[in-house]
Amino acid sequence: MKTDSLRRSYAVNKFITYFFLILGALIMVFPFVWMILTSSKTVPESMQIPPTILPAQIMLDNFKDAIASLPFDRLYINTALMVFFRVICAIFFSSMAGYAFAKLKFRGKNLLFMVVLIQMSLPSQIFIIPQYQMVAKMGMANTIFALVFPGLVSAFGVFFLRQTYLSIPDEVGEAAFLDGCNQWQTFYKVMFPLTGTSVAALTIFTAVFAYGDLMWPLVVNSDLKMMTLSSGLSTLKGQFSTNFPVLMAGSLLAMLPMVVLYLIFQRQFVEGIAGTGGK
Repeated sequence: MKTDSLRRSYAVNKFITYFFLILGALIMVFPFVWMILTSSKTVPESMQIPPTILPAQIMLDNFKDAIASLPFDRLYINTALMVFFRVICAIFFSSMAGYAFAKLKFRGKNLLFMVVLIQMSLPSQIFIIPQYQMVAKMGMANTIFALVFPGLVSAFGVFFLRQTYLSIPDEVGEAAFLDGCNQWQTFYKVMFPLTGTSVAALTIFTAVFAYGDLMWPLVVNSDLKMMTLSSGLSTLKGQFSTNFPVLMAGSLLAMLPMVVLYLIFQRQFVEGIAGTGGK
């Protein structure tokens, strides 16, 4: 009897767990399904109350109108360059700074690291005005450099990789020093290769955050040909009325590159994020 009761309790718990997992998955997937369905509707159908789920007729002209309204070729290139250079800068500078904070002893280390923590704890929006003034004074507005500028140094990346370097035993660096390595050689020949999983995770986080960044590209680049996908899509929204099917079609086109990359590098995505929990 006790065994039957345990089996019944296990089955109930399993059912409840799967029920809420499936419910959560449906809630997360629904906006994407709605976007795909709306991109195939007419304007009256997209604004109908009560809303219609399926379009009466698939309207592929919405995608043609979206492509005609925005220079998607330039938006794809600008977004790819911004993501690429932000990832490179995050890995390069964050690795060196994280190693220095974790393994080196120098005056003011704790004070400087506290500054990094303060920057990480503050909302990024408060840095937009001073960052824009810096870019404007350099005469670099409406350029790729302007898009990359806030990502030159990542406070999150410094903190994240510092924790990774702290988990590496000091004996590893001491052994490299005894073998004749100087501090720079110890960093890039011994320590940095041991942070592969964390670097992969930082790459994923940086790429995702950069790809979805809207406010900064919208502020610093006013030229449509120098915008990114997210900021370019915002121009499709009208002041008084919006063609929602065209907007959803444009959103679907903007989403495709990240979806394709995820399908290709799915294993690396999962391993990188799962590996952030420690070893």
